[in-house]
This record gives sequence, C-alpha cells and structure tokens, in this order.
Amino acid sequence: MFRSFTLIVGTLLIMGSVCGQKKKYRFSANKMGSPFNITLFCDDSLKAATLAKQSFLLVDSLVNILSDYDSTSELSRISAHAGKGPLPVSSTMWNILEKSKQFYEISKGSFDISIGALSHLWRKARKEKIFPDSPSIREAQKNVGLDKMILDPLHRTVTLQKPGMILDMGGIGQGLIAQKVMNYLTQNQITQALVDVSGDIVMSDAPDGTNGWTIGINLPEASEGLLPGKLRLHNMAVTTSGDVYQFMEHEGKKYSHIVDTRTGYGITSQRNVTVIAPNGTDADWLTKACSILPIALARKVVAKMHAEFLITEWVNGKIVYHQTKGFRKYWKP
Repeated sequence: MFRSFTLIVGTLLIMGSVCGQKKKYRFSANKMGSPFNITLFCDDSLKAATLAKQSFLLVDSLVNILSDYDSTSELSRISAHAGKGPLPVSSTMWNILEKSKQFYEISKGSFDISIGALSHLWRKARKEKIFPDSPSIREAQKNVGLDKMILDPLHRTVTLQKPGMILDMGGIGQGLIAQKVMNYLTQNQITQALVDVSGDIVMSDAPDGTNGWTIGINLPEASEGLLPGKLRLHNMAVTTSGDVYQFMEHEGKKYSHIVDTRTGYGITSQRNVTVIAPNGTDADWLTKACSILPIALARKVVAKMHAEFLITEWVNGKIVYHQTKGFRKYWKP
C-alpha cells in the first residue's frame, strides 16, 4: 500500500445547482492507506455506481503495479532484482519509469524515485520513534540516484545497477492514479468530476452554474486552518505538500517526510507547497521537487512543466508567500 504523502486540508467542494437531468454522486473507498473520493455528475445512478466501482478496481490494479509496501507488486520485483541485470517490465511501468527519469533530470535530481533506501529508513525511524544515525543515512545514500537506473527502450527492460537500490513511487503515485481514474471517467462520458486522493486532486469540467471547483489550502504547519482565499479550478490538478502530519522531531528540529537525497535527511523548512498543473502526475511530483529546490530554481522547473505554485512558509512568526505570476488568476480572496 501507499501512504499519504501529500494533502490539502479542508478541501471545499462548492457545487452549483444541478441543471437538466444530471445529479451529483459521491463515492469513497479506503485505498493506498487513505480515503479515495470520487465526485461526479451523471444522469444515471446505475451508471454512476458502476463507473465508481470500476474506478476503484482500476486503483487496485495500479497499486498492484506501483506499491512498495506489497512484496508481490511489479515495483517490488524490480527493486528485488537490483544488481542482477536487465528486467522486462509492463508497458504501464515502462511509461512511469521513463517519465520519472525525465522528471529527475528536469528537477536537477530533487525528484528521485530511487529514494527507497532512504525513505524506508526514515519510515522505520518515524514508526519506531528512533532518529537514524549518520552512518545509516550515509549507507542508504549509496543506493540512491536515478542515474544508476538504465532503461532499454528496444527490449523494454530496466536495470538497477547497484544492489540495494529500492524504487519508491510515493512522490508521484497518488497523483498519477488520480489522473488515470479521471481519464477513465472522461472516456466514459463523465465530463464533470473531481477525484481526490488525500489531497491529490484532479478535476474535469466545472459543475453547472459555476466557473470552477473551489479548493481550500491549509496554512503551513496547521492541520485545520485555511489560507484566507480559495482556488477556483477546472480541467486541472492541484496538490499541496507539507509536513503537518508526517514528520520527526529531533534536538529541536522538525524533519519532514520529504527527504533531500543530497543530505539524506528530511527537509527542515516549514514550507507548504501547492502546485497547479495540467495533470495529477505533474502536480504530485512537482510539490516534492519544489519543497526541496530554492525558490528561484523551483520557478524555472514549474514553468518548464506549464504549472504554477504557491509556497507558504513561516518566517519569524509571519507567513511569507512565494507564488508564480500565473497562480494569481486562480486565487480568489
């Protein structure tokens, strides 16, 4: 199973009045360790229920490919094969690995699905409440680096060159799966829908009578408080990443679940990153990269992906805002 790595607290869904024969339906199931919510408008209750059921089955099939919690998943099999030469992979896995390598290069290594040795170390540390020592972190770092993953497009194989390498899709999986579900709904003539995977949100057309789905953004370091404004979005995706739920404290410092592979430690900046992107995959991975990168470089990365961000952080007891120019057109005070 996945665990929730990103969140938007207090998401608000403000619906317009339903026009014609369409009605609003909501479906929820526990997937990837958190609620998986689907809201859609449809003129047939049976069709709505059937599509929701098929959507959740689609989620299960993708988790069976991408989970690093399941030892039988395709991702786990790839990691178990590290250091043993090329391994054929499915077309779904190939596409994800190929994109992840591109994102690694675009982000200057700040997004790295080979982070598994470090993320597993920190996951265990949070569970046992024992801060990892420096030798353990340095040892884990030796097995990290997507430059050590070789993709062969001719034979559709992946090679993890170093034994001990572990792939982890936690920084991209939820957004990717949310987008896959939205694509499935759209292919089945559902044009007004919202998919929410613990704050990784993908939207199609706005509900009738509105100009968008309305989304709240949590304050940095707050589980309930929202910023004094809302996003109004349609046919886009949005994700917020912060450390309000997943972190570890040690010697007066708060270490986020988002790990900087360059240092081996969870980041300590009290930063919330919200990214608006054309699809859920990009919104998800960009929040991780922008949590680590300096603000100026983060701006260049999101611009390359045709995305926007809002970064909020506490500085000397005050909230400081950093946002791309295009973010403002979606922000409603």
